[in-house]
Amino acid sequence: MFRNVTAIHLHLAGVFQRKKAGTSLARCLHQTFAMAKRLPARRLDGIDHNPWVEFGKMASEYDVVNLGQGFPDFPPPDFAVQAFQLALSSDFMLNQYTKAFGYPPLTKILASFFGKLLEQEIDPLKNVLVTVGAYGALFTAFQALVDEGDEVIIIEPFFDCYEPMTLMAGGHPVFVTLKPSPTEDGELDSASNWQLDPAELASKFTSRTKALILNTPNNPLGKVFSKAELELVASLCQQHDVICISDEVYQWLVYDGHQHVSIASLPGMWERTLTIGSAGKSFSATGWKVGWALGPDSLMKHLRTVHQNTVYHCPTQGQAAVAQSFQHEQLHFGQPSSYFVQLPQAMWRSRDHMVRSLQSVGLRPVVPQGSYFLIADISDFKSKMPDLPGDVDEPYDRRFVKWMIRNKGLAAIPVSVFYSKPHQKHFDHYIRFCFVKDESTLQALDEKLQKWKDELRP
Repeated sequence: MFRNVTAIHLHLAGVFQRKKAGTSLARCLHQTFAMAKRLPARRLDGIDHNPWVEFGKMASEYDVVNLGQGFPDFPPPDFAVQAFQLALSSDFMLNQYTKAFGYPPLTKILASFFGKLLEQEIDPLKNVLVTVGAYGALFTAFQALVDEGDEVIIIEPFFDCYEPMTLMAGGHPVFVTLKPSPTEDGELDSASNWQLDPAELASKFTSRTKALILNTPNNPLGKVFSKAELELVASLCQQHDVICISDEVYQWLVYDGHQHVSIASLPGMWERTLTIGSAGKSFSATGWKVGWALGPDSLMKHLRTVHQNTVYHCPTQGQAAVAQSFQHEQLHFGQPSSYFVQLPQAMWRSRDHMVRSLQSVGLRPVVPQGSYFLIADISDFKSKMPDLPGDVDEPYDRRFVKWMIRNKGLAAIPVSVFYSKPHQKHFDHYIRFCFVKDESTLQALDEKLQKWKDELRP
């Protein structure tokens, strides 16, 4: 023991002697010990890269129309803005803590509103948890329910946080892929053509499967799962005693007469489903970061344990504004005056505008049934200019997006980031655009595309 202490003393003495005169002892000690221990927890291995940071930073460095990240660039409805202003100015106690699991008027209206939709008696205290956005609900769910070695089935393409959240909880992601059906020459593809293979899906369930994560409408594809598809998922979850975590943040944004169906509304599924929602997506106010999870108390009590030991509480005023906004929607639900009717109608037009515009330069949109997004096929570009600059193993869609930002002034997101690594090479000929934008942004897109189209002319 003393021999080791002496060796350390001699090592430090040598370090100090090699330092320039005037260097403080504390600085020397810091520099000596900085690498002595592993700093990041092992649960962070392999998940440090974030595509939103990378492509967001690049978009900010160029004069671009940014259609990458999914947020509206138009204001929330007046009634929601007024509700937030009222929350800021009316009751000074809204500046203080509220109930840890949700502001009571919000949990009450969520229970009432979604209870009717799900045909369940929802208890505001036991079946509702308010979180820091839907992202917070997802993280809380994974931490509460996924254990070391548990398998989580993830349907590809998937919102990119599902995989790292599974890994951080100690789980093992198991991927099953939506596959596109062939289309006729000249016919636009549709998100409805992308289907699960029932036998392949069934093969992913094992004795170790703890949960399946469902996202409908899907990000990035815009697929709205049909009732028949949901019944297949439900039957397998029940057969194998598996939890369903259903991310339904885009539930109001469905087009072409499609209907959103919550899997928790199917027979036998309420007892094993967490339904996750977002005020940001519902009221076009993504910066408010108010989300929720709904489900049976047998699941929710474990989410409450995580919540009370992490964030504990979400900002009160945002919750008050969302409560008022849902009270407004409950009065107008299903009527032309409902924002949940008006928003999809407006975004349907924006979607169709973008679909038409992108085709003018040879991009081939896959028409979405719902959500904020559409993906576009860039196969023609891949065949005509396959050698875009980039890293050796970098998927083509990532190189294409960087080229498009630099040379065409348009920012999108490569779709390969929504796939597991083994499958990225099979889907690196798609890029994702957000069409939930103001008319002026869509006009700016048209101007960029017109310039691009002029450059294509011989």
